[in-house]
Parts: sequence; structure tokens; C-alpha cells
Amino acid sequence: MLALNAVLSGLFVIPVTAWAATGAIDWRPDWWTGWPGLLIDLAILDALIYWWHRANHRVGFLWRFHEVHHLDRFLDTTTALRFHFGEVALSALARALVIVLLAVPLTSVLVFETLVLTAAIFHHSNLRLPPSIEGALSRIIVTPSLHWVHHHRVRTDTDSNYATILSIWDPMFGSRSATRRHPEMSIGTEGADEQRLVGLFVSPFKGRGAYAPAP
Repeated sequence: MLALNAVLSGLFVIPVTAWAATGAIDWRPDWWTGWPGLLIDLAILDALIYWWHRANHRVGFLWRFHEVHHLDRFLDTTTALRFHFGEVALSALARALVIVLLAVPLTSVLVFETLVLTAAIFHHSNLRLPPSIEGALSRIIVTPSLHWVHHHRVRTDTDSNYATILSIWDPMFGSRSATRRHPEMSIGTEGADEQRLVGLFVSPFKGRGAYAPAP
């Protein structure tokens, strides 16, 4: 899946993103440029990716593709790279729209995408950090213990903890789960089992997924 998405990125994602960043009308005031502008862009993009992730759990059409990511029954760093090509393409289009509307420069996009990949690999990992370190980090960024709950094979937890980089968005918007990670936590999607590769590719086109989104 990573190899296929790498090809898709070269043929579609990168050109669309670059076109959006270079073709947008530059309407920004002076204070929204340079280093301050970069920090503002990163915060805005992180907040928007939170809402995009949340939409992937609430909108049935989007969930069909995103469920492929959640069907993994063993959570580790490879899960961070396991996405259906349909979700990758849809995310690229949504990101391009935001880039055009906000006139986000390509530098900000590249820095943000690097941070997203690094954060995703980190919080999907099966690291067991010391509680004191995990607790301190989780106040600022998404840690493995926070995101493991998002992959808990219980729907109420799957539909929570949507943040990617900064951990502030879930408490701010009421989507933080009270569940704590524990060694026996079952990973996956409630009511669905893992599938073979071909099944993962075709499953979004066959039905609504393991469960319909909550209202």
C-alpha cells in the first residue's frame, strides 16, 4: 500500500499540492508571513486536519476508505503508512482547497507534511514511554498512549482522539476519550476483521464499512 501511494503521490498528490500552493492569490497581510506566518500556518493546518480526520469517521463515504487504516489488528509504525489510495487522493483534494483559500505557501505545506509523517509514525508506534514522560508530552503533542485508544476495537473510542500533532484539539472540541491504554487493549474496528490486500483495496467500493457513522 505504501508503494502504491508513493506512485500516486508522484503522479497526483505532489502536483496538485504544488499547483495549489503556487497558484493561489497572495492576499496575506505582512504579519502572516515569515516565521510567524509559518507557525500560524502549522497551527491552522493541524486544526483543519483534526476536522478532516473527524469527518472521515462521521461521513459514510469517507469512512469506507479510512476504515482500511483501522482494520489493522496490530498497531505499530507500519500502520502510520497504511492508507487506501482513495483516502490519499481525497485528502490531497481537500488539502488543495484549503491551500488555495488560505494562500498557504509551499514551504509551510512541506514543513507541515513532514511533521505529520513524523508524528504519525511516532504515535502509531508500540513504544512504552515512562509514565512521567508520556504524561508531560501528551499535554502538548499526540503520544502513543493517546492514539492507541483511537485504534481501540470499541467504537466509542475509535470515534475519539482525532488529533495528529498537537493534542489540544480533542479536549477543546470534546472528542478526548477517558479510556487509558492497557496491554490487553484489542486493536482494530468493532464488528470487522482484517482482510487480505486485495480485499482492502476493493472494500470501500463494496459497502458502508463495518458500521455506519454516528449521527
